[in-house]
Amino acid sequence: MAVLINEQIKAAEVELTGLKGEKLGTVSKSEALSKARAAGADLVCTSLMSSPPPCSLVAKGKGKAAAQAARKGSTSRPQQGSGSSQEKVKELRFTAHIEEHDYDTKLRQADKHLRSGKPVQLVVKSSGSKEAAAAKAVLERLVADLKEAGTKASGLQTSGKGAQVRVNPHT
Repeated sequence: MAVLINEQIKAAEVELTGLKGEKLGTVSKSEALSKARAAGADLVCTSLMSSPPPCSLVAKGKGKAAAQAARKGSTSRPQQGSGSSQEKVKELRFTAHIEEHDYDTKLRQADKHLRSGKPVQLVVKSSGSKEAAAAKAVLERLVADLKEAGTKASGLQTSGKGAQVRVNPHT
C-alpha cells in the first residue's frame, strides 16, 4: 500500500477528510493542499485505487509515520480474500483519437451497462501530454452522450497517460 504525502499526490481532484474525520467532499488537489497548509497539517493519500483518491488531513509529521508504517506492513502480511461485496465496475477503454464507428459501439456498450444498473469506468489512453486535451474531450463527449442513462460519480481524472471518469446509473 503506497502512501503519498502533499505534492506527491498526482490526482487533479481528491476526496478530502478533515483532521477530525469529517467529510469535506471532492475538492481540487491545490485546494486540499492549501487547507492542509492553513491547518498546519499534511495531506495524506492512502489509496490510489479509487477515483478520486481518498485523502486525509493528518497532523504535521504523522503523515511520514503513516507512510513508513505502510511500507513496513505491506510486505509482512498477504492480501485477504476479496469477497464479492463490492459491485464490479465495467471498464471501457478508448483511445484519444477514436474512429466514429468505434466510438458509437463503445457508447452503446456503456449505455447498456448503465441501463442494467451497473456502473461504468470510462478510460481514455493517450500517448503523452500532447494528446491529453483530446482524451479529455472524448470523455466529456461520452459523459454528455450518456447523461440519460447515468451521472458521473467523480470529476474527470487526468494524468500523463490519459483520463478517466466513473459513471453511475440513475437510480
